[in-house]
Amino acid sequence: MPDETQSHSKDRETWNHKTPVIFSPLFDWPPSPKAFVIALTKRWVTFSRNVIFLMLAWLVYRYSLQDLSHMQSLSADWIIPIFLRNILFMTVIAGGLHLYLFTFRAQGKRLKYDSREQLEKSGKFSFRNQAWDNIFWSLASGVTTWTAYEVLYLWALANGVVPTFAFADHPFVFVLWLLILPVLTSSHFYFIHRLLHWPPLYRRVHRLHHRNIQIGPWSGMSMHPIEHLIYISSALVHFVIPSHPVILLVHLYSRCLGPAFSHAGFEKLLVKDTSVFDAADFHHQLHHRFFECNYGTLDAPWDRWCGSSHDGSDEATVRVREQRKRMYRNRPPA
Repeated sequence: MPDETQSHSKDRETWNHKTPVIFSPLFDWPPSPKAFVIALTKRWVTFSRNVIFLMLAWLVYRYSLQDLSHMQSLSADWIIPIFLRNILFMTVIAGGLHLYLFTFRAQGKRLKYDSREQLEKSGKFSFRNQAWDNIFWSLASGVTTWTAYEVLYLWALANGVVPTFAFADHPFVFVLWLLILPVLTSSHFYFIHRLLHWPPLYRRVHRLHHRNIQIGPWSGMSMHPIEHLIYISSALVHFVIPSHPVILLVHLYSRCLGPAFSHAGFEKLLVKDTSVFDAADFHHQLHHRFFECNYGTLDAPWDRWCGSSHDGSDEATVRVREQRKRMYRNRPPA
């Protein structure tokens, strides 16, 4: 086995690009109001994936969901269009990012975390091809599960089963939902992700997602159907707490379309030399390399609080590798 110095040297060659791992300033102590306001502005005022999801949600609500009466009974007449619309959204966003970054290589390796050029072709993937494997699981299982959650909510809403409110009546609550969603989804993701790394679930379920060590836009939603059910289950909060259909759609889009950005492998999307918006973050890239770290996201510092954070430093790599050795001392890696 190579010594740690050799391993660190290899890691430095592997990472083409690094960025600091910085958690949301919402949880800074002492508080940093200025940093928090800047972070909120970046998320909801500047052009970002979150603004894209909000715009998509509003357009869908405005032009497809004004009349819920035909959704009171489950019917292919309204379910199939939702499924096809979600297929379209996934294909345009994940497929567009894949074409731009990996097929056309429009920005080369600029701001690309992993130095390796292409996605893999290996027998561990369905169709022996990482891209086709990821596309299949994202569409066949991912979009189907996403659509099932959406359809169930709309059917329940049409039948008055779930609590809701009108934007005109409670605009403050609507905005509050937008502010709370990132923390809620980040917290849910941390704990279900830790659960998915429990050996029996990892071997039977989560291992499919972790075929992807070198990740791309289609890798984000390439999961086992059981993982899709667990992963998207944070949307069930809207079945209990009064919400708005636009908030539900933003929630689903952040869960199902967001991973195309977070797994893109590039920190930012560039057009020539201009940054268009943020894409992936180094925090999750490190998870796909070292597995037993960075289970959450940067929106809630659960990794920092629970001692599972990897900040990209050599010291953190040594610590995570030692933890992994202890974890697997009495059993082979899953």
